[in-house]
Amino acid sequence: MPLTIAQRLDRLKVRIAELAHWRDRHSAAIDGWTFEGEPIAHHQDWPHRQGVVHFAATAEAPEAWPLDGIRLQLDLGGESLITLSYPDGETETFGLDPYHQEFPLKGRRFSIATETVARFPFGEPNRAPRLNKARFIWLDGPAHRLHLLLKQVAEAIEALGEHEVVPHLMDAAEHALRSLDWPSDTAAYISRTSGAVMQQKIWELPELEANPAGLTDEQSASAATAFEALTARLKELQKRFPPNGELLLTGHAHIDLAWLWPYRETRRKMRRTFNTALSLMERSDDFRFNQSTAHYYAQMEEEDPDLLERIKQKVAEGKWETVGGMWVEPDTNMPTGESLARQVLYGQRYFEKTFGTRHTVCWLPDCFGFSGALPQILRQGGIDSFFTIKVNWSETNHIPSDLFWWKGLDGSRVLTHTFDNPMQGYNGFVQPDCFVPTWKNFRGKTQHHTSLLAVGYGDGGGGVTPEMVEREVQLRDFPAIPQARWGTVKSYYEQAHRTAGEKTLPVWDGEIYLELHRATLTSQSGVKRKHRQAERALITAETIASLAHMLGAGRPQSLEADWRVVLKNEFHDILPGSSIREVYQDAEQELGGVIDHAKAEQAKSLQALSANLPKGGVGDALVVVNPSLAARPLSTTLSDGTVVAAADLVAPLSVAVFDKRALKPAGGLRAGSDRLENDHISVAIGGDGAVVSLIHKATGREAIDGSANQLWVYPADKPRNWDAWDIDADYAEKAIRLDAPESIALVEEGPHRAAIRVIYRYRNSSVTQTYVLTANARRLDIETTIDWHDRRTLLRTLNPVAVQARKATFECAFGVVERATHTNTSWEQAMFEAVAHRFVDISEPGFGVALLNNAKYGHSARGNVIGMSLVRGPIYPDPLADEGEQSFTYALMPHEGAWHEGGVLDEAIDLNQPLVAAEANGLSAGTFAPLTVNGTPVAFSGLKPAEEGDGLILRLYEPAGRRGRLSLGLPSGWAASQPLNILEEPMERIGPADIMPFEVRTWRLQKA
Repeated sequence: MPLTIAQRLDRLKVRIAELAHWRDRHSAAIDGWTFEGEPIAHHQDWPHRQGVVHFAATAEAPEAWPLDGIRLQLDLGGESLITLSYPDGETETFGLDPYHQEFPLKGRRFSIATETVARFPFGEPNRAPRLNKARFIWLDGPAHRLHLLLKQVAEAIEALGEHEVVPHLMDAAEHALRSLDWPSDTAAYISRTSGAVMQQKIWELPELEANPAGLTDEQSASAATAFEALTARLKELQKRFPPNGELLLTGHAHIDLAWLWPYRETRRKMRRTFNTALSLMERSDDFRFNQSTAHYYAQMEEEDPDLLERIKQKVAEGKWETVGGMWVEPDTNMPTGESLARQVLYGQRYFEKTFGTRHTVCWLPDCFGFSGALPQILRQGGIDSFFTIKVNWSETNHIPSDLFWWKGLDGSRVLTHTFDNPMQGYNGFVQPDCFVPTWKNFRGKTQHHTSLLAVGYGDGGGGVTPEMVEREVQLRDFPAIPQARWGTVKSYYEQAHRTAGEKTLPVWDGEIYLELHRATLTSQSGVKRKHRQAERALITAETIASLAHMLGAGRPQSLEADWRVVLKNEFHDILPGSSIREVYQDAEQELGGVIDHAKAEQAKSLQALSANLPKGGVGDALVVVNPSLAARPLSTTLSDGTVVAAADLVAPLSVAVFDKRALKPAGGLRAGSDRLENDHISVAIGGDGAVVSLIHKATGREAIDGSANQLWVYPADKPRNWDAWDIDADYAEKAIRLDAPESIALVEEGPHRAAIRVIYRYRNSSVTQTYVLTANARRLDIETTIDWHDRRTLLRTLNPVAVQARKATFECAFGVVERATHTNTSWEQAMFEAVAHRFVDISEPGFGVALLNNAKYGHSARGNVIGMSLVRGPIYPDPLADEGEQSFTYALMPHEGAWHEGGVLDEAIDLNQPLVAAEANGLSAGTFAPLTVNGTPVAFSGLKPAEEGDGLILRLYEPAGRRGRLSLGLPSGWAASQPLNILEEPMERIGPADIMPFEVRTWRLQKA
């Protein structure tokens, strides 16, 4: 009875495994190793595994072996950068990891030096490292090539399933194996195969030869003949069964800037990976490799300029493709629009300066959702294409296309491609069982002839292996499987754009929400808070310096160095909270340094500004800067800690000088043990510590439905996967409300500010909340300090509001996104936790309520309840995530009209960036506004020194979806340029109005 195809495939795999044992003809150990200068023997444990260690040896390969067949095999017990130094002074450097352990040589004699860490690629410690392997092998080329080719045939058979070519492939493989003259000598055979899984299960193996014989010349020749015959047969079959589909291969090594290892290890990963890629390019004219992230190249420029020069040469040759156009591969949910603009501005400028090229493709394979602001930012940065594969990770719903136009908030479009490779996604392999399903999953094949496929070990770096390069050459002759060739990402999108010009492609409109990893909006609250503060501190420092310049002070200094630190820490495994503790120790220190420097710059610019204000008789003056486009009531804290909440207003983008002695509190502030009230709102606090009434006096409306600021603990926040990343949809099935506060007390009762403090305890943690109302406030601030000592527990605030609406408004970068408050569809059900920046609002015609914050991102809007996640306690990959104390503020704000009519954005701006004030003397009271913006209400993004030439750069955006007239008012002698893009270069604006919905506009302001 004949064997079935499945049975024959099993036998084929067994025979292929047999061939592997004869891949080397001979081997020779390399002895004389040292570890940190002290001798270490083969299979000896490391003396210690702390930090970076150094191995060294001198090696000489046997003279009788052909040089082109000699390979160096190493396994030192960890990841390494190895440098081979030859007597003529030539050196070659490689990365050593579990997937890169065999290296070609340029000479027989050389020395070996390493930088080694006792770690595996994903940061896992090797707790018992040892020198496992150090030897030369004489590679039997024919046996190696035949073994690899047969592996690929078996993989193709398995991948193609019921395809008509499968029996022919099986016949060809079996014929090749039958044609071999293969060893059978008992001693050599048993010794060579002793390492096989099956043999290792034997009770006791016989005595083994130390160096068993390999193939004879005749046996090796039979392998060469079988290889040639099998290749010829594959070519014949290819004529009958042509390749089905086409893939463009890009070599890739996704290197997370920090994740399960600290950044200092990433710097070593970069050098290992980049040297490996360069070594492959030296041996293959066809191989192509891409690497994003301007920051990496800037790091190389500092640490290893010779390596950067070698990369630049390969870029010039078209073999190494820099890609992405951004400073890092950032999270795009949480950064401000200005931060995302700086990612592109500084990224594109660096790539152009260093490599002479700008990028047209945004490369973000691994981010956790994508802001609807991104298409406009990319287009204004010269980028018309977008790549990710993360959309395929959504658990419930999937974007129905994989080659489509992505349309942003303002209508800008970028051509987007995503491939669905089930074998490690963007860390793909060069093999038939990767090619076949990737092509099968490509839904755009009816419109475009090619899909992209990124290959190479990644996340922890490493990249493409020599075997992958060799596999690509062999697979050119295969029938039925997709044709795959090395190419560039840029060339793929150029072809795709031609297709898009000829055919109508699908359109995805708005944000790309990832239905997974929702907890990344909350985990590691500390770094999120400092990142928010650093963004605001830098924008404000630039703004004050620029206003001072317009009033006569010197030209502002660039803060690009500080911005680079912020942009680095927006990386998609840092800001989202999915890294190890050491990463956050570094990030918070770095961001804290930015905040300190930015605030010092603010103070310095305030001094310069004050020096250029008119002199006068105000001896005890308060100089106040409003770094926003909203007129704001004067609220500030003086140097002695005194709070001022006056009736005076500070005009947009202005400097106001007040006589401190003349400042009076706004009227109407009253407080009791459970009540706070001013002329705008009246608040009542219940015995449970929640807000039981919030009256908006202008309308007389009660804003609360029952009680707001309910604190709920969810002790079953234990996702099935991805502890720091995920919140499961049923997390709220077990919920405990904190409704028995330890104390409620009136703690402030002044003319400018009043406050009631509530203290809760939950198990090992405490929550202290201070309800604060200032005399001129239109919102109720809830100053919160959490001392958190509970693991795998989520704390949220829930706020039922007396408003009925089918949609809620969430602020995002450069605008807002509306999301359903109901759960009619699976798409709406899946969006149970979503990103918002500074506010979420639910409004009905004439009235609404907003929840504002200065540090949080994870929100929900279900029915009439606005929720916000305050803190979690995951244990992986940081067992102490969010442990300890953290402070932040959120606020409830009732308002008249829609959110954009009721001043919600203005209050959110004020909460996140208070007025900046300094005390002075001998000035003239008054308001000085060198720059005014008139017409349609817009929002402020930034005012900074130009990157090139003189002048200042002003960036504004329309935040609510309106259009209309817009004009700038400038001091005498100043003029505004024609429209610029975010690269600060002239652009052609298309739009019937001066400002269009969600449009970002930029000008250069110069002295005439």
